[in-house]
Amino acid sequence: MPERKDNWAAAELYEPYVGRWSRKVALEFLDWLQLPSHAQWLDVGCGTGALAQAVLHVARPASVLGIDASPGFIDYARACTPDARARFELGDAQALPLDAHSVDVAVSGLVINFVPQPERALAEMARVVRPGGTVAIYVWDYADGMELMRYFWDAALELIPAAHDVAEGRRFPMCRPEPLLSLFAQAGLADVEVRALEVPTPFRDFDDYWKPFLGGQGPAPGFVMALPEADRVRLRERIRAALPTAADGSIALRARAWGVRGSHRAQAIG
Repeated sequence: MPERKDNWAAAELYEPYVGRWSRKVALEFLDWLQLPSHAQWLDVGCGTGALAQAVLHVARPASVLGIDASPGFIDYARACTPDARARFELGDAQALPLDAHSVDVAVSGLVINFVPQPERALAEMARVVRPGGTVAIYVWDYADGMELMRYFWDAALELIPAAHDVAEGRRFPMCRPEPLLSLFAQAGLADVEVRALEVPTPFRDFDDYWKPFLGGQGPAPGFVMALPEADRVRLRERIRAALPTAADGSIALRARAWGVRGSHRAQAIG
């Protein structure tokens, strides 16, 4: 039986799997937020720096601090973000190394469902934001709209019984509007709203789709690499047959994330 393995260490392997699509949805997320310029931003679970770099590119921040638990991701984000307004530090989303009311905006992209206690992470984000500031996150719609993962897990669930225990749509029921709204309300945030964020995820060919799953970074790639070779081949071919492949070999998919935002109340939270 494959062993569940969520590995987040090799940034260069994560980038072709999810990082390239995270960069697209980050821009949709920021366009929705429409926050004032010259703000101090915190990016919780910054990973390879996709969201932080988007903030630097379009939001005209005074500063951006990225926090992540992976040394490899932090090193990659630092190397790929040559901007004096940005810095990246190791840290725990559940115990942020910041003073209360020390930033204007706290954001997090594609992370909160992987945190052992997501309610603690949201409470921490609310704690460090100044009164009137914004807390906002986005997560993939694993159950339906994140098509590159949906095709993968649909095939895995058909072929391999162990997939029922690790498929992300089953494992992360919070990645839907109602649980996300509830999570933000529990954190004491006001004016909470949710929005679907959709981006195209085109692949040149099947290899462009499949090879990132062999990098071992994240739940689906970890699942693939724990399979016996024969099962891996069966899974690959089942996915190949199911994908909507054009005559030139290209594959046009879409990815949906759910964005959630809320405001720090005028009085201190908690």
